[in-house]
Amino acid sequence: MTSRTFKLAVVSAGASDPSSTRLLADRIATGVSRRAGQRGHQVAVTVIELRPLAAEIATAITSQLLGPKLTEAAETLAAADGIVVSAPVYKAGPSGLFTSFFQVLDNDLLIAKPVVLAATAGTSRHALVVDEQLRGLFAFLRTLTAPTSLFAAPEDWGDPALTQRIDRAGVELVLLMEADLAGAVREESWGSYSHQLGGHTPDVEIDLDSDLMRLAAGGSLG
Repeated sequence: MTSRTFKLAVVSAGASDPSSTRLLADRIATGVSRRAGQRGHQVAVTVIELRPLAAEIATAITSQLLGPKLTEAAETLAAADGIVVSAPVYKAGPSGLFTSFFQVLDNDLLIAKPVVLAATAGTSRHALVVDEQLRGLFAFLRTLTAPTSLFAAPEDWGDPALTQRIDRAGVELVLLMEADLAGAVREESWGSYSHQLGGHTPDVEIDLDSDLMRLAAGGSLG
């Protein structure tokens, strides 16, 4: 097996410092690095903290323009061989900061990228958010999500089961990075996708004087 250096991007949407969301992300990144090392690889980790990007994310939502820090974050994700995302959960859903960040990215940025999904919350009542909501979001972005997702409530931090799941997710991500499906997709079938700049469909000219548009406006065909 050829030794490689994988680029791992870690996205943390923790709102506090220190943050349990970042702690979980760091544990996963450490697990990925350890497992990669056992297979003769190295891992270069870059962390993207979303809290300092909040203002640029809000601007991007309303203007479609990415600021310099947000552009740098997008470039980091584009260059990554694998990604770990970690979101805090509030009121049965991932934080708005987390979802807004991925909503302003180009729809094609993460095609076939391998991703480990993770979330933290103050209660285990939110445990299903990772698979019910995060997995759907990253399916829309056409990523390859690892089979094992991670969730940690306060009572989970000392549970050996969490460590076992982190280790399993690390193995899965390393194997997916080794496969380099994202690179193969870009080389073999990139042109077959309907690319949408900035996550939005291109502007098209609409004939406002057509029969269909007159009907939509409450008019008649007579």
